[in-house]
Order: sequence, then C-alpha cells, then structure tokens
Amino acid sequence: MKSILFSCLLFFPIFLSAQKPAPTAPEPKATPASERSAGFAKRATAEKNSLVKNVSFRNVGPTIMSGRVVDLEVNPVDPTHFYVAYASGGVWFTNNNGTTFTPIFDNQDLIDIGDIAVNWNAAVPEIWVGTGESNSSRSSYAGTGIYHSADAGKTWTFKGLEETHHIGKIILSPANAKTILVASIGHLYTPNKERGVFKSTDGGTTWKQTLFIDENTGVIDIFSDPNNSTVFYAIAWRRERKAWNFVEGGKTSGIYKSTDEGLTWKLISGPSSGLPNVEGLGRIGLSIFPGNPNIIYAIVDNQEMDAKSKTKKEDLTSNDFRTMTREQFLALDPKKLNRYLRDNNFPEKYTISTVTEDVRSNKIQPVALADFVSDANSDLFSRPIIGAEVYRSDDAGTSWKKTNTKSLEGLFYTYGYYFGKIWVSPFDANEVYIAGVELLKSTDGGKTFKSTNGPNQHGDHHALWINPKRKGHLINGNDGGVNISWDNGENWFKANTPSVGQFYSVNVDMAKPYNIYGGLQDNGVWYGPSNYTAGLGWYDDGEYPYKRLLGGDGMQIQVDTRDNNIVYTGYQFGHYFRVDKTKRTEKEIRPEMELGDKPLRFNWQAPIWLSVHNQDILYIGAQKLYRSMDQGDHFTAISGDLTRGGRTGDVPYGTLSSICESPIKFGLLYAGSDDGLIHVTKDGGTSWTRISDKLPQHLRVNRLIASAFVEGRVYAVLSGFQWDNFKPYLYVSENYGEAWTEIGMNLPTEPVNVMREDPINENLLFVGTDQGLYATLDRGKTFMRMFNNLPPVAVHDLVIQPREHDLVVGTHGRSIYIANIRGLELMNETIAQKDLYVFETNDLQLQSAYVKIEDDYQLFSRPTLNLTWFTTKEGPTTIRIKSLDGNNLFAEIKDTSEVGLNFLTSNIPVDSIYASNYKAWLKDNDIKHEPKAYINGSLLLVPGKYLLEIEIAGIKQTRRIKILEPAQN
Repeated sequence: MKSILFSCLLFFPIFLSAQKPAPTAPEPKATPASERSAGFAKRATAEKNSLVKNVSFRNVGPTIMSGRVVDLEVNPVDPTHFYVAYASGGVWFTNNNGTTFTPIFDNQDLIDIGDIAVNWNAAVPEIWVGTGESNSSRSSYAGTGIYHSADAGKTWTFKGLEETHHIGKIILSPANAKTILVASIGHLYTPNKERGVFKSTDGGTTWKQTLFIDENTGVIDIFSDPNNSTVFYAIAWRRERKAWNFVEGGKTSGIYKSTDEGLTWKLISGPSSGLPNVEGLGRIGLSIFPGNPNIIYAIVDNQEMDAKSKTKKEDLTSNDFRTMTREQFLALDPKKLNRYLRDNNFPEKYTISTVTEDVRSNKIQPVALADFVSDANSDLFSRPIIGAEVYRSDDAGTSWKKTNTKSLEGLFYTYGYYFGKIWVSPFDANEVYIAGVELLKSTDGGKTFKSTNGPNQHGDHHALWINPKRKGHLINGNDGGVNISWDNGENWFKANTPSVGQFYSVNVDMAKPYNIYGGLQDNGVWYGPSNYTAGLGWYDDGEYPYKRLLGGDGMQIQVDTRDNNIVYTGYQFGHYFRVDKTKRTEKEIRPEMELGDKPLRFNWQAPIWLSVHNQDILYIGAQKLYRSMDQGDHFTAISGDLTRGGRTGDVPYGTLSSICESPIKFGLLYAGSDDGLIHVTKDGGTSWTRISDKLPQHLRVNRLIASAFVEGRVYAVLSGFQWDNFKPYLYVSENYGEAWTEIGMNLPTEPVNVMREDPINENLLFVGTDQGLYATLDRGKTFMRMFNNLPPVAVHDLVIQPREHDLVVGTHGRSIYIANIRGLELMNETIAQKDLYVFETNDLQLQSAYVKIEDDYQLFSRPTLNLTWFTTKEGPTTIRIKSLDGNNLFAEIKDTSEVGLNFLTSNIPVDSIYASNYKAWLKDNDIKHEPKAYINGSLLLVPGKYLLEIEIAGIKQTRRIKILEPAQN
C-alpha cells in the first residue's frame, strides 16, 4: 500500500491554496545589553536549579581540522608560550610550542572572541579579552564587552563595554599599564552608537569614547607607533549587514591618526592622500615597520567595480545577458552563443535554435540566460570588483602610493570583510605578508607577491606573528587553526590539538559503534566513530579516526540507515551530493530550474530531509520545496514560493531554512523560511497552508520538529539573530500550527538554534542556544542548563542515537560532545516526587584487565557499576553491595549526591574488612568460584546475584544486580 501511495503522489498536480499576503509587522528590535545581562542571571538560576547538571558530556573531537583563529599573543621572550583566540571556541594557552593547549576562558558568560592583549612585562601575564568576533561573518557572535585577568587567566573581572558587541582590537599603552585603547566595530546587523574607539586610563574601570563617526561606521583595528607611545592609528570601516544584503564599504571608511595617545583623532586618508576615496572603500589593514615608523603599509578592500576586468569579447558572460535587448540577442554570433551554453553546462535540450526561438517569440528574455547560471556560491567569488590593493606610506601616513603591480584577484574575492590584515617584517621593510584566502608574501616592498600556502597550512588567514628575534619563525592563525613555520613559510606544521571545530550540523548512523557525521565552517564534511575520545593516540597508528567526505563549508547531512553507506550532504547554497562511502563516489544532486523561471534561492545552509517512511525519498528546500523519489537523481517541485518573495540584495534571502516530515504520517510536511513564514501540507504537497501569521514576524525559522508522539504536534524554533535580537523564541502547536503556545519562558536571553524531541520520553526536550544547552522534563514549561564538561559555546545541532540513548551535540566552536541520556529518558513526574529513586541497572559484564601487583601484571575480571539515581536530597551518600538476602555486606562506596540526577561509574571490589565474611558466605552458599586478590588486599566479586543499596540522609532504596561471566572471545 505504501509503494502505491508514493507512486501516485508523483503524478498529483500542485494546487496551492490562495492565501492572503503575509501580515505586515515591525521588524524585530535589537536586544539591549541590560536584557542580555539579565539573561545571564537567568542562566545562572537555570544552572543552580538544574536537575540535570550531573549529566556528563565527553568530547569526541574532531581536532585536526580545527576552527577559525582571530588572534595570537606570543611571549616575546619565550615564543613557546602563547595564547590563541578562536572566533567561537574561547581562549587557549600553550607553554610547549603548541603541542598541547589549555582553555582559560571557559567559565565566563560566553567564549566568542574578537581580540586578546597580553601584558608580558607583568610579574604574571595580564590578559585582556575583547568578546565578539569582528570579522562580520554569518556566524560571528555578539560579545558582551571586555574582560581582564591579572593572574594569567585563573580569574576574570568584567570591565564593561557590553553594548559594543564586536571588539576588533585591544591596545595596551607601553607607557602606562592602566591605559587601554579598544576598537569596536559595533553591532553586526543594526546601527548603534557604541562603536569606534574607547579609552580607559584607570585599568578599564571607566571608559571614554574618543572616536565616533556614525552609527554604521565602527573601528575595526588600532595600531601603535612602536617608537612613540603617543601615536596611534585607527581603522574606520563602514559596513551594513542585513540578512539579505551586505554593504561592505563606504566613504566613511578610512584611517585616523592620533598624536595624543588616542584622545583626539584626525582623518589621514582623505581625497589627497593617495588612498582610494570611493563609495566602495571597505575594510583596511595596517602595519608599521618597527625600524622606521614612517614606513606604513595598508591593505585596502576596494569594492568598486573593476573596469579592466571585462573578459575578451569572443566570450559571452552572464553579465552580458543582464542588459542585453531582444534585438541584440538575435544578432549574436551563433558560435559564441553555443560556446556560452556548453561552457555553462546548460542541459542538452537548450540548443542554439530552441533558445533563439524562445527569445524571438518573447517566451523568455535574454536575462534568463544569466539567471539560469546565477549561483550564490559562484557570485560570492566572481563579481568583478577591484578587490585587495596594497599601499605604502613613507611619511607616517601623510601620503600613500599603491605598490602591487599586478591584480591581487583571488585574495579577497568579494568577501574582503572577512580578512583585511597586513604585516611587515621587523627585519626588512620590503618583506610584507598579506592575508586572505591565501597568505601571500612579498620581498620587494609589496610590488609582487608569492603564496606561502603548502602542506599543513589551511586557507582563510586572520592572524600572523613574526618572531622579532629569529628570522623565519612564523605563527599563523586561520580557519583551520594554528600553523607554525620556522623557515619563512616554506614548510608548516599544525598545532591543532584543541577541539575547536565549528560545526553547523551533526547526524548519526546505526552502525556498531555508530558513526557521527558533521558539517563544519570552511572545513567540509567529516565522519568518525562515536567511541573516539579526542586525543593524540592516533599518531601511533598513523590513521586519524575521522574521515573527510566533502570540502567547502560543510552543511546538513542525511544518512540512509538501511546500510549506513549512502550519505546526502554538501556545501553552502544548496550544493548537495549523494556520497557512496564504500565506492568512494559522489554525485551532485540538485533541483534544476527551467529556462525563464525565477532563479532558485538557496540558503547558506539549505535544508535537506531524508524520509523516514522511505529512504529513497529526499527533500530539499530553495524558495520552493523539492522532492526526489529516486535518491536525488530527479527532483520535482511540490510547492510554490513558500517565502515572502525575497529582497533586493547580494545575499540569498526569502529561502527555506527548515523542513521536516512527520514520523507518524507520510505526506505531512512543514517548511519554514528565513523571512519568518511557516507552511504545512497534509497531502504531500498538493496544497499548502500558511500557519505563521499569529507568530512573531520576520524571524528566521531555525527549526521545525514534527512530533513522534502526537500527529498534530509541531515545534517551531525562531531566531532574531540577524536583527541583533537575542530573545529565545520557542513555540509548540497541538493542531498542525493552527494555534501556537510559547514555551521555554525561563530560557535566558540567548537565540535558540535547534530543538530536539526525545524519541522515548515525549516530555523530554533539548534546545541548543548561542551559549549552551538546555533540557526540559515537562515539555517546555521549565528548562534546565546542561553544563557538565560542556562550555558556554554555540550549539548548532542536536541528534539522538536511539539505540545507544546518546545525545550528540554539534557545537560551533568546540566540536562534538556526547552524553548518555538513558536516565533522563526514564524520568517522569512520579519519580520527580520521590526523595530517592534508584534506576534499574543493566547486568554487569565482567571486563578483563591486567593489574600490576608487585612488579608483575595479573589478569583480573572486574565488574564495573554504572549507577543512576534521582534524589531531592543532597549530601553524603553510601552505596553498598550485599548478598541477595541483605544480610551480608561486601563493599561500600562513598559519594556525594546533589539534588536531581546523579551518576556513578565505579569498580566494586570487596573491601578488605569484609573479605573474611565474603569468603565464608561463598563457602556457606556452596559457590565454587575462587575470589581473586586485588589491589590493597581487596577481593573481586564473583559472578552471581547481589543486592545494591543506596542511602542518602537516612533514606534507603535497594535494587538487584547481576554480575555475568566474562564474555568469551
């Protein structure tokens, strides 16, 4: 019957219900810092009152691909000691040249970093941390201001500037340790006045804004004259980011100079300076030569169109068709048109004759040939702008001359906002490094450049330290972590032991042990075993446990669990593939538009969904929802445009951002858009109904979850992140979206990225926010924070492995964590009312291990107890192992309980004081097993049945346990 239904649906016509226009409403407002601060206080309450605080997480990596580095601070006396700031992974310290690292900022409100500064001259290094990455990426999270540590990161003090959101640079005055200058680029998505340069002369107790340009122009960087402590340079940058458009420059961008220690500033990059004075003046980087501070280099992102970039006219480009008239098209050389069609992979049905006839008959316009090949990902690289330019001043910034003799095309592409750094060697004024997709080096004063990229160096560069005392020693920070060279970039090695991967998505299969799959920012799609613990042991056998499936920015993943071999995944803007892991093959699968249709709009993280009813069926969302019945080989649109229709800009908007299918009913589908609309179909796409009119408008739909317990129940996760609105928006409907109820009212002020319903306990939900993970045991009435071994990092995705009862957490900054949630799944209201409840334990399988006793290793089979209990009490706890009748005590384990769930993993040897009693009991009960001696005279429990007793505050409960014989190999 199911197969008949599937085949019939293939031929159903699509009849979209006529709907009223989406309701108009004010755009969301930015969240003030006071509300965020109150939210952090609410988070503290969610931690204190958490019944799940003891659910422990373990990090399973991966590490080798790392994540985006934004700053490096290296000890100038001993460069084996340095600090690394990761965009969304915290601050880490190494004292062994990057062999190992230790996080030092994990106990703060968030770990999203813009810049760090270190006073190495202090008796103990003083560290300043500016939160909020300034690169203005899609996943650049807003910070909460600036922090200071006087004890090398052991303790921290908040120092204000909480409304700045994104801090680009901290400068410590060499003349006075209490004088600090801070550059802030300001809010990412909304205008604000708290941007520019801020100065403190009292160690950060008070601040004065000394440079303010306007509400859309902040300061991205500050530089100090190495020989004059009163001279500073500040880089102003105008940028306006919206969800649908990014203005990367403006005439208010420029270079300012101060000669009074940052108190007043003067623009030095005006029309007569020699620097570009254009509307497209983007981000600027600066570097001062220490040997002669009059020599300054600048790298400029020039967003103006490049008049010289037109291709030779024997080749047609998509831009030619955008302004071409019908008459001009009909006069084209057929050979040129044919070459354009073939070079751009038009389907064979589009020939010279068919396309020409369609234009002649006005069936299509010439612009259709441009729209057909238009692609957000290629547009990101191919728009003909001037791009990166290098300038030099020999008079301390008064005048500038362009140095590069050839175009630096390919260094920034169109996204110069992501880069903008330059460094001049302390040894040679003509040795210059510039950072973009590649790290380039010049030895002739910026005239020509050569790439340093090679094995063990990742692309997309953001930080570089040049050893001032040893030529050739470089430490480089990029999207792939920390790379170190000792020979001027000829060779590199990776210092990537921290688990700081920036995951967008995670999924699992049903293999044993199961595999975890994840898509990472700029690091592709990887998969690896769930039983892996992040570490260095893989060096021994030379094979890293995680394997790469695809490159690019890794996006969503669906796994065909029928054989765990076919994987659907891809990279940004809807480029998806069907990957066969066994055959090591991949086939691109993507809906095709018809010539003349509106271009497809794919989200940066376009959603895909593999049907749970038939895993040959795959869904993918553009502005329409598409369905394939044959594993992605062919797609059919099963909806019209389910968005508000898009907005004019250079970023795809008006796209589907979430799709889901009911696990109960085939054909019940939900689709949500990045501009705030949600639709439902109950008949496989034949008709659609908009169900979001009563919800807050213009919010991105981050997740839709169709319940596995009630057919009409659906959850919606909305986000105002792209409006700088940080309120958590979480809703549930019990009637297919006809009415909605807000849940999660006690969640702190943190945007919610994802929600997951537990497959066993319908009252158990998990949500991941920009700063952590929360759980509810009452279906959203109250949420509790989960933070045991899990830092305050952005949680982008969650998945539950049903067989193993594992919650897999994909973080955007600290890679992947796993927690076993079996105890949580068994919780209910009855248990929550008990003073003490001990959960049933699985039978204990004896595990063989060698134990060293008196310089010799002996093989023992030890039982390991994994115990879970819930209690409303706290304090000392005793776990006892007794004979089944309770009359003989063999072992005691001391522990401490907290209110809520508690967990214990322990070996249970017979205590030495009970050894004689234990032996007598074995003899009296005619048990033939010979107990073996263990460390300190303890004996090991032999296979059999025992009584486990737990006591807290005089309250006792018992459970039977069974120890099994060792497994036979």
